Amino acid sequence: MTDKAVSLLKRLISTPSVSREESATADILQSWLEGQGIDCRRIHNNVWALSDNYRADRPVLMLNSHHDTVRPAPTYTLDPFVPVERDGRLYGLGSNDAGVSVVSLASVFCALRSSELPFNLLLALSAEEEVSGEKGMRALLPHLRENGVVPDMAIVGEPTGMRPAVAERGLVVLDCVAHGVTGHAARDEGVNALYKAVDDIDRLRRLKFDRVSPTLGDIKVSVTMIEAGRQHNTVPDVCRFVVDVRTTDAYTNEQTVDIIRQAIGSEAVPRSTRIRASVIDRHHPLVKAAEAVGGAPYVSPTTSDMALMPDIATLKIGPGDSARSHRADEYVLVSEIADAIDKYTKIILSL
Repeated sequence: MTDKAVSLLKRLISTPSVSREESATADILQSWLEGQGIDCRRIHNNVWALSDNYRADRPVLMLNSHHDTVRPAPTYTLDPFVPVERDGRLYGLGSNDAGVSVVSLASVFCALRSSELPFNLLLALSAEEEVSGEKGMRALLPHLRENGVVPDMAIVGEPTGMRPAVAERGLVVLDCVAHGVTGHAARDEGVNALYKAVDDIDRLRRLKFDRVSPTLGDIKVSVTMIEAGRQHNTVPDVCRFVVDVRTTDAYTNEQTVDIIRQAIGSEAVPRSTRIRASVIDRHHPLVKAAEAVGGAPYVSPTTSDMALMPDIATLKIGPGDSARSHRADEYVLVSEIADAIDKYTKIILSL
């Protein structure tokens, strides 16, 4: 199984699959699964399949990871699209994030698809995860439900070193605008929009939310960009700034936006509210099974397709190291593939 998984991963690395341009890797995955005798289905560049003995009266465990990648970093010293195996490492773009999870979960699905389990298995290899795109998980989940397949729980394959990540923060980015009145700086005319923005930024620095998540802690609010003024002697009438908000399950994203709007005078428009905080109960069978093979649960600092599954009990766990993701000369240890196949299998069989 490991040799086949390594071979498939090398094919994926060799095939560019930047988000929204991953049709070729979807073709590879669909062909590979069909070669294992699996009846695959597809929507856009998302490939999915059900276990052989699917029964509508059983719950569904979804095995999910993504086959799209970010663009290669300019500092690569190796060709990002040429898989290189050296000293136990397999180098290549997407090897760690999240090709190794894709091939490991696909291998386990193939091995267990005919097993008598108290639940159905659903393999869902998704696209556009790196950009939370409209044709990724956002399209796949409604498509599954239209076909009568409703996941009850999910394993999301991301590089966690096979440690169970039980939660991740949501994300809201706010585009804020402070309005003033232009005037000549020498005569102290007008209303300085920059000063109004600075006052609001100070309010955001001191903003405290009443509710705190037991798992994720406080909501994190950070001003990350600011722009104002056209020339040195003119009081700016507009100041724009950007606020990065890492949300928790203590409030919905919409509630968080409302609280921030009430705290400041500037306009605040969210780019999106769909990337939600995700928390799975520490006593859920998925967590207990993963603890037995992967160690202590933790809170993930990164976001994933978990954010798009608010109604599904979701655990993020996968081979690789998040610190290698999106970096030049990305790699995965070949030994991590065998380890992931073994641990995923143990988790599923112990449920």
